[in-house]
Amino acid sequence: MKVRDIMSQNVVTISSNTSIADAKRIMEAHHIRRLPVVDKGNLTGVITERGLERVSPSKATSLTVWELSYLLEKTTVKDIMEKVVITVSPDMDAEEAIAMAQASKVGSLIVLEDNMVVGIVTTNDFFYKIINPLLGIGIPGSRIEIKEAGDGKSIEAILSEINSEGLKVSSIHIEQEGKLKNDVCFHVDTADAGKLIMALKAKGFSAAIRKR
Repeated sequence: MKVRDIMSQNVVTISSNTSIADAKRIMEAHHIRRLPVVDKGNLTGVITERGLERVSPSKATSLTVWELSYLLEKTTVKDIMEKVVITVSPDMDAEEAIAMAQASKVGSLIVLEDNMVVGIVTTNDFFYKIINPLLGIGIPGSRIEIKEAGDGKSIEAILSEINSEGLKVSSIHIEQEGKLKNDVCFHVDTADAGKLIMALKAKGFSAAIRKR
């Protein structure tokens, strides 16, 4: 899976001379938490919701509401934007992008192609488009957990039983928890996997439906 498969396109951007007040309004209108800053087609920074909160006057300020409004309207994002932006290519492997985000401790990556902003990928994209399908969240069917069956020979035998039942596998997840033998979880395309469970138990496997 590539970054282009999970990134959000049609990214809303702003210029560096956008006021803080306008940046906040744009975020609220589009229900987003990040705004890439683009000047003359080039990415020059990024503004985040958290960054705006840090520079917004506190409720304890002695400024009047009019002074606050003036301050937010006159201060531009150029003065507060994050200038070091972690970027990725749309053709980068998703797992490489995830590792980069984790190493950089950022919640989003700006996607550049030919030096132009073509997308943005966030932690939510990683969860909803990669982790959720892997864990079967929101996907019809059943998850079958088989204890200590994460080796190749066991997986081959389990797949044989699944094929015998005429079922399709949506995902396979091996749980590596430092055990001598790892557990494995199969997501199959049936809501009634009772017959499959019985067949696996008859083969000596410790199998059960795993709740989602």
